[in-house]
This record gives sequence, structure tokens and C-alpha cells, in this order.
Amino acid sequence: MTTLPELIPLLKHLRLSGILDSLEARNREALDRHLAYTDFLGLLLQDEVARREQNKLAQRLRRAHFRSQKTLECFDFDRLPGLNRALVHELATGRFLAEKVAVLIVGPCGTGKSHLAQAIGHLIARQGHDVLFATQTQLLASLHQAQAVGTYERRFHTLAHVPLLIIDDFGLKPLRPPEDETFHDLMAERYERAATLLTSNLDFGEWGDAFPVNKLLGAATLDRLRHGAYRVVLDGDSYRSPKPLPPTAGNPVAKGGKTAHA
Repeated sequence: MTTLPELIPLLKHLRLSGILDSLEARNREALDRHLAYTDFLGLLLQDEVARREQNKLAQRLRRAHFRSQKTLECFDFDRLPGLNRALVHELATGRFLAEKVAVLIVGPCGTGKSHLAQAIGHLIARQGHDVLFATQTQLLASLHQAQAVGTYERRFHTLAHVPLLIIDDFGLKPLRPPEDETFHDLMAERYERAATLLTSNLDFGEWGDAFPVNKLLGAATLDRLRHGAYRVVLDGDSYRSPKPLPPTAGNPVAKGGKTAHA
């Protein structure tokens, strides 16, 4: 069974050419089930709406620049018995976006901070909101590059107004002038206007160390981030622990991981 050739230009003119993907299958279904014309049309329109929503989601995920397809379903909660699961699932609803507050996730290296941040970001994107993910270094580098080519205001505006900005590895590198001022300006612009999610290896009490030069500026920045923020603590062993190497002939492994030499 083939589609009627005269439908193709009409559907393209109406920007409904995606219907062609399911037209034959739906037409066959309508004949088999003796569907009314309105029911047949309804199925085609439902397909088109679903197709457009899927395309929009794919675009949002591309713009988000996630590093991987991390989901909440594959997050190993059992490895972190002290984690507040109820809070994590509350954040997954995206209601904190309406509150326009920060979400601060801390924990040692390898405990899943980036995974959790991206998983929440994916869910927010699926709810129809734009999300942008970047490490602190990538974020500031993009602003520096934009300043060099004369597009700083446009880039800053994008970062300041995206509904959810996820900043990974905050404080991994100290913020020195002029980066500390740039970071402060961005957080001040987003304060009480949009939600921001940050992950950090630093304990909450150590966040001031991220501003080694201008402590006053750092205090003002952190004061805005902490106001009304949700705090998530991941405390456990790193899942990145290397697997032990198997002993091989001629290269025996002694206790403690040291290589024994003859």
C-alpha cells in the first residue's frame, strides 16, 4: 500500500510532512478496525504531536551539552545509604525551578555528583524546560571566548536566563580575577530569577576557598547561592576505584600492591 502522491505537496505546504511516516500504517489500521474518518485523523494528529515533541526534546538535549545519558533509574542509591532519597526524588519533579533557588550537591570524587546532576537535568528537559550543563572551567572559558569575539553580552544573557544552569566541579579550580567577578555577576543575575545546580568536591564550609583572592566577593556570591538552596550530600566510596590487576607469570604481585622483584 502506498500513500497518495497528491498528499505529499499538501502536507509539505502545511508543514505536516512528518505524517507521511505513519500514514500507511495508520491507514491500514483504520481499514482493519473500520475506524471512522475522525478517529483516523485523530491518530495521525497524535502521531504528529508526539513526533514534534520528540524533536523538541532532542533539540533541548543537544543544547544542554550533557556529557552522557545519565538517568536517575541507573543511579546506584544503595551505594549511598546516607543519601536523602526523598529530597532527590523531590528535585526530580522540577518544582524547584518555580522557586528559582539553587541546588547544591557535594561529595568526594567518584560518588556520583555529575551523574545525579545530569539525571535531574534530563528529567527537567523532558518536562519541557531548557537546561545547560557545563563544568566551571567550561563555563568561564565560554564567556572568555565570547568576550574575545565580541559576543559576550549575548552569551552572558543566555547563561543568565536559561531555566536551569548546571555547573559541575565548582571550586575544583580557584576563581581568580577576573573570573571571580564574572562568576559573581552571573550568579547575581540569576539570583531569584532562575534555578542553578552546582556540584562540588568541597564541603559546604570550604566553598569560600574557591575565592582565594577576593574573599568579600566570594562571600557575596555564596550568600546568594545558599539563600533557600537545597543541599544534597553524597558520602561514600568512589565508584571509580580501579580493578585489581591479575598476577601474571614473571611479574608476581606482592601484598600491598607492590611488585615483587626477584
